[in-house]
Amino acid sequence: MKRFGLLGKNISYSFSQSYFTQKFKELGLSNHSYENFDLKHIDELKNVLAQDHLKGLNVTIPYKQDVIPFLDELDQKAEKIGAVNTIQFTASGLKGFNTDAYGFQKSLEPFLKLHHKNALILGTGGASKAVRFVLNELGIKSTYVSRHKNEGQYTYNELDKQTIEENTLIINCTPLGTFPNIEGKPDLPYQFIGSGHLLYDLIYNPEKTAFLSMGEAQGATICNGLKMLEEQAEKAWQIWNNA
Repeated sequence: MKRFGLLGKNISYSFSQSYFTQKFKELGLSNHSYENFDLKHIDELKNVLAQDHLKGLNVTIPYKQDVIPFLDELDQKAEKIGAVNTIQFTASGLKGFNTDAYGFQKSLEPFLKLHHKNALILGTGGASKAVRFVLNELGIKSTYVSRHKNEGQYTYNELDKQTIEENTLIINCTPLGTFPNIEGKPDLPYQFIGSGHLLYDLIYNPEKTAFLSMGEAQGATICNGLKMLEEQAEKAWQIWNNA
């Protein structure tokens, strides 16, 4: 048996489990399984790693950074980003990768226009670091938005008409609006969003979050995180199989 799984917290809704279970079925891999490892604390990872037949793991909120000390090696990109969402089991130990960056770039690029030169990244967790890495690679200037004041970042109450109009790409990396709390949304002055804006939400459940709905009502182009998840999952599968 070859076992794969997802590390996270409160992950019963997980995309990954259903995606890989279906994938294994389609490929006729009856000796492959994918399961959720719902950890209350990252220290519980030791118990997971002690189990037999594990061949690969994905990592989601809130452990994309906390998992790093448990690993023996980091892929160059994961090291630059400072967050891991894929773990490969190798002969020499555990190696961490970041396929979020790959998935985000592949899903974002079809929507980008020349005027998308400045971006706001809502949230400062592990996923936001992959997003910022990609934007830097694409030459798009980005600024984090957080509830707490930090140097070089905005707080939500600092966002005004000028800031919103200057930043025509806005990416939600927070869990606000995820099922079942679908009324939740980042606290933005949505009235200043217009047809030149692209709003991207890493959330995929629901398909159209309150954040995206508010942007769409203002004429913005919108995109959710489903394609990103599919792309990063396929990249993880390649890593696990050394493809």
